[in-house]
Amino acid sequence: MKLALVTDVHANREAFEAVLEHAATQAVDRYALLGDFVGYGADPGWVVDRVRSLVDKGAIAIQGNHDEAVVNGPSGAMVRQAREAVTWTRKQLSAEQIDFLAGLPLSHTEGEQLFVHANNVAPAQWGYVVSRLDAAACLQATTARHIFCGHVHEQGLYHLTSGGASGAAQFKAGTAIALPESSQWLAIAGSAGQPRDGNTSACYATFDTDTAALTFWRVPYNNIQAAAKIIAAGLPSPLAERLLRGE
Repeated sequence: MKLALVTDVHANREAFEAVLEHAATQAVDRYALLGDFVGYGADPGWVVDRVRSLVDKGAIAIQGNHDEAVVNGPSGAMVRQAREAVTWTRKQLSAEQIDFLAGLPLSHTEGEQLFVHANNVAPAQWGYVVSRLDAAACLQATTARHIFCGHVHEQGLYHLTSGGASGAAQFKAGTAIALPESSQWLAIAGSAGQPRDGNTSACYATFDTDTAALTFWRVPYNNIQAAAKIIAAGLPSPLAERLLRGE
């Protein structure tokens, strides 16, 4: 089975549509949607409804910290622009859409795969995986062979050997990477709706559960239109500007 791993859409309809269109060309069987469907972008209602429709067709969906903030109110730990976006988003969604976000799990394990938004050591604390040591802690906390997560907004791949050695793996977008069974693996799919590595193209990944092959993808989309909609909605202008810079 081939999974499409999509995370951190952040209410960016243009990016999400482009990723879904690209995934359709990759013979994807199922979607794993790893949270932060809302926040920052101008189309939260459309994105939530699209996620709901995919879940109805068998997709996995995980709650992210921005989803939780829309349900319960913005956290004081969020930066001002994120809080403003959450407050605006809460006014755009119906009670049914918010209930959907509230009902999403913090993590999901299926076979040898574990799906989570931030990290699996303490999912509700929203800690970032930004180093091999962070990844090793996550891998040591589970018997799952593969962890798939988001939250960081940049793509990444880490491994932990049976002997306890950890490291970061190199990869190239569009090139399949075999994940040997001799190690556990943690893959960060990157942000579909707000990439932050200087590349404006949307991020996502595919994973073949039969061959244990992982492929990271970058998908160009109409970021100019997405940015213009943020400005038109009255959201903070830096949220639009960063889509134009990929940061």
